[in-house]
Amino acid sequence: MRKSNAFIVCIFLLLVGFTASLIDAGIRQHQAVSENASGTVLVQQLGLTDLVLFTEARYTRHPSQSDLHSAFQDHPMALEHFPSGSLLLPPQRMQ
Repeated sequence: MRKSNAFIVCIFLLLVGFTASLIDAGIRQHQAVSENASGTVLVQQLGLTDLVLFTEARYTRHPSQSDLHSAFQDHPMALEHFPSGSLLLPPQRMQ
């Protein structure tokens, strides 16, 4: 087999794989939309609130509920009380 034929076969196989990945992405997106709709109905029925990432401190429970100084409520040089405070970055509006 010539190198040009091998190249064409390789390109064809890559295009088939790329097309298959696009089709799979479309199918998964459609499934995610239907799952999200059923999750929305469940949240409304149960009356759930915001997402809770960590249970330790109020500023690590949900990024949108934190304020600038809640992590350092004792004084600005205070060490972090909870380990989850070092895992979660502050919200983009505070950086």
